[in-house]
Amino acid sequence: MSIVNGLEHILRENEPLAPHTRLKLGGVAEYFAEPTNESELTELVKRFSQSELPIRLIGSGSNVLVREEGVPGLVISLSAPEFCKLSVDGNRLVASGGTKLSHFVSTSIREGFSGPENLVGIPGTVGGALHENTGVAGYDIGSGLVAARVMTRSGEIMKRDRDSFTFSYRQSSLDELVILDATFEFDREDSIALTKRMQKLWIVRRTSQPAAETSVYVFKNHGVQSASELIEQSGLKGTRVGDVEISDLDPNTFVAYKNASCSDVLRLIDLVKNQVSEKIGVDIQTSLEIW
Repeated sequence: MSIVNGLEHILRENEPLAPHTRLKLGGVAEYFAEPTNESELTELVKRFSQSELPIRLIGSGSNVLVREEGVPGLVISLSAPEFCKLSVDGNRLVASGGTKLSHFVSTSIREGFSGPENLVGIPGTVGGALHENTGVAGYDIGSGLVAARVMTRSGEIMKRDRDSFTFSYRQSSLDELVILDATFEFDREDSIALTKRMQKLWIVRRTSQPAAETSVYVFKNHGVQSASELIEQSGLKGTRVGDVEISDLDPNTFVAYKNASCSDVLRLIDLVKNQVSEKIGVDIQTSLEIW
């Protein structure tokens, strides 16, 4: 039996991945699936796992660079409504893993939940944010998590509670294949005050980031030093390789122009790593996931 049999309505072969990423670059996925419910997702994961084919999950593609030669195995997108739900229960918010971070933030503010307003303007999904413990301004998304339902790489569904999580800078112990949904608990605050705080943060971020949609954060901060500071101190602000440029506004942001390629991004990453190491003595690490 073909691995596709019975799944033709949700599974495609040789799917271009560029449209599914923020940079709009990269090759094809050998197989690409958009399941509509958990049963279909489970069947996909079990079938490809048993065939020993690699499985990857793609959210909004805001932290992914796909190589031009493409991706073997299966890439799953959880964009169906079943995987993008939000519900409120008292001081708790339950978010499906595919929920847009922007929706998570706006709902939290409307409900008077304090904390998520700090994440305004950050692209991505709740699942992706939890995997890498997205944070800013002293707040990280993992701080409010109390439980999560996850799917392992073999297709098993399990629930994890707060005691089993560990979070640190840009890292999380939630390393299962899929975060199906996550339950958060927050302190309450006046929604009008939260809205005003969010608006101030949004103005600051909008004025300090390039307007181009095809732009991404690339490097992790190094201790107390931000990646932007390290890159600027190395004299790399505005440096361009091919059609990819380091932003003048934020040197930790790469902007991809019309004729950019994945190899342009990779060459610019290598240039930054080498220059920061030679001039400052720091081995800067990428936060961008390279497939």
